[in-house]
Amino acid sequence: MAGINQRKRQIYEKSTLFLGRVCYRLGLKPNFLTAVSFTCSIVSGIFFWKGEMLWGVFWMLMTAFTDMLDGSTARAGDMGTVFGGILDHVADRYGEFFILAGITLSGAVHPGWGLFALFGMLIASYTRAAAESIGKIENCAVGIMGRLEKFLIIICGSVVEHFMPTSTWPKGGWLELALIIVGVASTVTAVQRLVYTKKVLGNKREV
Repeated sequence: MAGINQRKRQIYEKSTLFLGRVCYRLGLKPNFLTAVSFTCSIVSGIFFWKGEMLWGVFWMLMTAFTDMLDGSTARAGDMGTVFGGILDHVADRYGEFFILAGITLSGAVHPGWGLFALFGMLIASYTRAAAESIGKIENCAVGIMGRLEKFLIIICGSVVEHFMPTSTWPKGGWLELALIIVGVASTVTAVQRLVYTKKVLGNKREV
């Protein structure tokens, strides 16, 4: 699993590097792009909260796009810093909160499922962060589903929710189903990361 995720990461970084070079030539800084991504997530959450599903999806896509740009720009210009990486992770978590809070407050889904998806995404990210910071594991980005895939599921659920007749599925059903899938996948991912961490660390003692 770790090897597959590592190869996927390498393909992703290589395929997006040219966009990073464009941003670098335009003088854009990674931390600025992180701030733009964070702002887009707030706007997305507001539109979801207002029940404007398609606008929420648009700004959610912009959130993911600009989040991709900050990393590719850092690599293209060799501008990656430890603080920049921490800022990016924190901004991502806040972004997930705003988007899922907007969806939950919109009334389109049961609040319990919104909280379930939000908690799942946060705990999966926290498990990775703890493994890498406390366990000193180089990369714990393992699991069945990453952040981008979860975003795509929510986006698909939102679009289907907007266009499909309510007679086909009860109102709230498609987006709610998407959040359930995201919550379950996130929980499974967190468990997979714990198992992977145990495998790598074994019975290593605390220093």
